[in-house]
Amino acid sequence: MQIAIYTKQNTEATATYIAEVQRWLKSQGAEVLVFSQIVKTFPSEFPSSTNTFDVPAEVKDASLFVTVGGDGTFLDSVLYILQYQIPVMGINTGRLGFLANVAREEFIPAFQNFFQNRYDIEQRNLLQLDTDRNLFYPNTFGLNDFVIHKKDTSSMITVHTYLNGEFLNSYWADGLIVATPTGSTGYSLSCGGPIIFPSSSTFAITPVSPHNLNVRPVIVPDDQVISFEIEGRGTNFLVSLDSRSETVDTTVQLAIKKAPYKLNIIRLHQKDYLDTLRKKMMWGHDERNDLR
Repeated sequence: MQIAIYTKQNTEATATYIAEVQRWLKSQGAEVLVFSQIVKTFPSEFPSSTNTFDVPAEVKDASLFVTVGGDGTFLDSVLYILQYQIPVMGINTGRLGFLANVAREEFIPAFQNFFQNRYDIEQRNLLQLDTDRNLFYPNTFGLNDFVIHKKDTSSMITVHTYLNGEFLNSYWADGLIVATPTGSTGYSLSCGGPIIFPSSSTFAITPVSPHNLNVRPVIVPDDQVISFEIEGRGTNFLVSLDSRSETVDTTVQLAIKKAPYKLNIIRLHQKDYLDTLRKKMMWGHDERNDLR
């Protein structure tokens, strides 16, 4: 069995931890690939025989892709494994760990559960960006969200938004978020968007600091194509796809639709979405509930 380990936390502490995970996995008979950047930066932490990877094609035969870091590192997994449909598991060495929900000290029981097939595959929908520019190409997919945001000015922008070509609304705001159900607990939530269960076939459209107080987030079916026209006092705007950002101008054509792929996430049997929601997000936290 081949297991790939990825991180973008290029620190000695992370290298030491990954080396520990690598040793244990190899003791269980697994073939391990480690992201080359961490090995090159801290070669003394890894055996000279360590197999490494740089590009997606080098992990295409992996049975499992493991991220070590926070949720930002987990989001990067889409860039490597999506086209090969490799399942992903996240070990949290960051802060929140909503997606990467295996605690760093729990890696041994987590892998034991994986080896013994005590897990489920949770499929998450993604969004895809269509544009007339070379934005994010060829990785035009996002697990969390697509965001249009103002740049280089304190003035708001106007985002004219359409569903399958039919006018929805003109958002006078600092920006606009289109979030998947997975991304509903991210930036969208902090801007007043709803929590959406991962199995829902929807997008959330959430304005960022809207000028009109009666404008609220809206849920739309994910079989809709959402397109945009942007205008404002500034000439440049920021668009982001998960953790990646690009600068565009008002002439850009942008549209969001459901991606043809799904991301396969390892969900261990002792963990579920509701448990993560309550513990990580402190959702519904009330001292009165502690009496139950």
